[in-house]
Amino acid sequence: MTKHSGSSMHRVPSTGAVEHGYPSGHLGHLTEHEEQALVEFKTLLEEKGLYKPGNPPSHDDPTLLRYLRARKWVPEDAYAQFSETEKFRSANQIDVLYDTIDIDSFEASRKLYPRFTGRRDKRGIPIYVFQIRHLDSHAVAKYEKSTETTYSRAKTDGKTPPKLLRLFALYENLTRFVQPLSSECTDRPHPDTPITLSTNIVDISHVSLRMFWNLKAHMQAASQLATAHYPETLDRIFIIGAPMFFSTVWGWIKRWFDPVTVSKIFILQEHDVLPVLTTFMHMKDIPKNYGGELEWDFFDEPAWDDEIKRICQWENGYTTFPPGPLYWRPIDDGKRLECVAVGSKDGKDRNERVCTITRAYPPKSTADTLVSTTVSQTDDATEGGEETFVTPSTEKPVLNGEVPTESIAALSVAEGN
Repeated sequence: MTKHSGSSMHRVPSTGAVEHGYPSGHLGHLTEHEEQALVEFKTLLEEKGLYKPGNPPSHDDPTLLRYLRARKWVPEDAYAQFSETEKFRSANQIDVLYDTIDIDSFEASRKLYPRFTGRRDKRGIPIYVFQIRHLDSHAVAKYEKSTETTYSRAKTDGKTPPKLLRLFALYENLTRFVQPLSSECTDRPHPDTPITLSTNIVDISHVSLRMFWNLKAHMQAASQLATAHYPETLDRIFIIGAPMFFSTVWGWIKRWFDPVTVSKIFILQEHDVLPVLTTFMHMKDIPKNYGGELEWDFFDEPAWDDEIKRICQWENGYTTFPPGPLYWRPIDDGKRLECVAVGSKDGKDRNERVCTITRAYPPKSTADTLVSTTVSQTDDATEGGEETFVTPSTEKPVLNGEVPTESIAALSVAEGN
């Protein structure tokens, strides 16, 4: 790691990385303490009217575990964050927003935030890429103006900016489409453990200091709101192409997050990019821009990998996933999942089955189904009712000083003990 005056940044060496963290703290890999915390969390939520057990329950276990990991397995702290999220979702009708958002508006938003490549890392976690250089002042101003007239049938709290509500639609796509799809792929370690994370490559090459400054408010608001309401959805974040002045920018960015989240962010020097990325990803899944073999550029649609193509049984004339919001819901007593395309076009709602997947690890009963038809049921569950990204580990994250090469992976997954 190279130190820069004023702010410390992780400069990640190119060798010696080890896998650490996931799947600890995830379903199927819980300690006795964590299992008990989950039971207590469910009981507390049920008492508060925020959780309904049943067939299926109002919220699945992987969703609840995200809040527990984020709050160091303290049920009361997880409840505080969860209840705030449910209030926010109810006030802004996030489920209605996702179901009815204009498809063109949804697609326009994807150009200003991280995009799914259609590929997964060696653990089966989806890979996203974010190229900052496209966010010049003209593009951001044009986008923000367009969000003022975004069509959806959702009512809002009147406080959350429309541009951020569009961002939440993208997070819904991550948690309700991309992660469940990744969970059904069996060509990965621990194939029976649901995927609830994402791996991100953030490309900041060709970005001036002035451009960073202009984007400061935009990115800060997005980061803070998203981490408050979608805890534990990020794993490693690799920053590529950092200019010499980035130490100044890093000083702003790290104040937006807690120290454990900061420990998951790695700034890679040019000679470290491919050696580090190949520690976590196969060459075929790394875009050519970063030294890999994947023919994929930032504005391209996902380049679906072979396993995703294998498990999908297309219907209604579809041969790939269409643009716009999508989600999975269980059918046939949880033995299969159907992908539903929603959103709206010219004010007309879309509701079409795209494909189905036969589950490799179907739940024993629908009460155990790991994919909720909605992430929350705020309309009846909340009536009357900052992310720390914590994953158990046996090592302490190093936030300053020299970074041992054997601790690259351990540094990128924060811990809860």
